[in-house]
Amino acid sequence: MRFGIWMAPLHPVGQNPHLALHRDLELIEYLDRLGYEEAWIGEHHSAGYELVASPEVFIAAAAERTRHIKLGTGVSSLPYHHPLILADRIVLLDHLTRGRMMFGVGPGALTSDAYMMGLPTDRARARMEEALEAILRLFHGERVTMETDWFVLRDAALQLLPYSDFEIAVAAGISPAGPRAAGRFGLGLLSVGATLNGGVDMLGAHWSVLEERAAAFQQTVSRSRWRLVGPMHLAETEEQARAEVAFGLKDWLEYFKNIAALPFAPKADSPDERADAMNESGIGVIGTPDQAVAQIQRLVDQSQGGFGTFLLVAHEWANREATMRSYELFARYVAPLFQGSAVPPVRSRQWVVSQPAFMDAAGAAIVKAISDHQAEKASSQER
Repeated sequence: MRFGIWMAPLHPVGQNPHLALHRDLELIEYLDRLGYEEAWIGEHHSAGYELVASPEVFIAAAAERTRHIKLGTGVSSLPYHHPLILADRIVLLDHLTRGRMMFGVGPGALTSDAYMMGLPTDRARARMEEALEAILRLFHGERVTMETDWFVLRDAALQLLPYSDFEIAVAAGISPAGPRAAGRFGLGLLSVGATLNGGVDMLGAHWSVLEERAAAFQQTVSRSRWRLVGPMHLAETEEQARAEVAFGLKDWLEYFKNIAALPFAPKADSPDERADAMNESGIGVIGTPDQAVAQIQRLVDQSQGGFGTFLLVAHEWANREATMRSYELFARYVAPLFQGSAVPPVRSRQWVVSQPAFMDAAGAAIVKAISDHQAEKASSQER
């Protein structure tokens, strides 16, 4: 299993937005050093919380600061862009990052964004699929002529083909639109509502929709390209984690309740009630690495066959130091259990401990070294 983050990003209003953006860049640098494998950055244009207007520009900056982590648009809102122009930007980014980029797509999350551009929200998913068809054909080097009610392509082709066979994934909430598009084109799936009330119950159904749609279009799909998204904050004890999220959990929940209109926000009035609601509902984890392990295993079981990547929702529930510590605890204690990286050292230690002859031989070697030294010293004195 791979691990990474889903960075909208989410910053409460009333603070310095310039500093917030640079904290996001510094976080990705830190995750790169910790060994996280992916970071997906969102696109939003209103409401004040999700500040990145162009994930491509942000990825270009982050790529220059990092060495290994892959960087994806999480997501590019396809109805907001002419397919030729967006395809050109993504291919350029693929070259500039030398293949470290990923392309996540969706219809656009905020109705306020669509309103400002005069876009009909009831056509967003259909337009996403139309744009995706055109973009994929352009990526494949085709010359495309295509006309819809919102864009025209006339003998269009990219003058630069992709540098790599980069990952392409479709975002999915609770509706079947995402799985249907991913199945039709044989793409990966980004289940951004994986831990929502009702979202967990839909995991197995979503993959079934994707597989059925893929079969209808003779496409091949793999669970290794399925990514699940969920929030966590970890500390050494649950009590400590609960105390730390009093810093910012309330603002985060109110955003999803009043702006994003997602069922992330359980009814709760006090810090303890909010933490209880997050843990008991399964929406998130506020606690220890062991609780994080249990949450991911629950998602594996609920998915009815497993998935390839778990993405932590990037947030500021806690202050900067506690947030960084949470990511470190996850990398140190949670990820290795699902990647198997901690097993060989444990196995090697157990093997050595189970062989008393090794200790006996070490002791005998020390005794012999002392004996040889004494014999050499006695021989020297005799001469």
